[in-house]
Amino acid sequence: MRSGGFTLLAVLVALCVAGLLSAIAVPLYGAVVSRAFPGQAVTDIGTLNMRLERYFSNNFDYPDSLDELPGPVIIDPRGQTYQYLKIRREAEPGLRGQLRKDRNLVPFNSDFNLSSVGEDGVSTPLLTARASRDELVRAAEGSFVGVGEDF
Repeated sequence: MRSGGFTLLAVLVALCVAGLLSAIAVPLYGAVVSRAFPGQAVTDIGTLNMRLERYFSNNFDYPDSLDELPGPVIIDPRGQTYQYLKIRREAEPGLRGQLRKDRNLVPFNSDFNLSSVGEDGVSTPLLTARASRDELVRAAEGSFVGVGEDF
């Protein structure tokens, strides 16, 4: 009398098929997530930019940190906090070295810097540096939001 169970061969074939499907699906999922990151980060930076401008219109100054903004804290899709630096009009010791700069070594904002760190989690003031090329930045007083190497 035969029982109604699976044979060892049928179970092995099913495991092989499942393994092949997961070997194809996991890299594709990673590629989709990495392509979605810039779009979400650009949206987040735009939202933070609006919140900072609203704060400025109410207080006539930008906050010292993003924690001072009303509302929820926004983190980038990779789980990192966005990098923010208030640029003060008066000369402050050490501030010049922290300013984000373009390929001509000119600071590209005069109000505040806002950016995400790249995949490596490392950020440098110079956008053309290898560590900063994959960051999303707000530049030209907010008229550009995108990948640092494109600015």
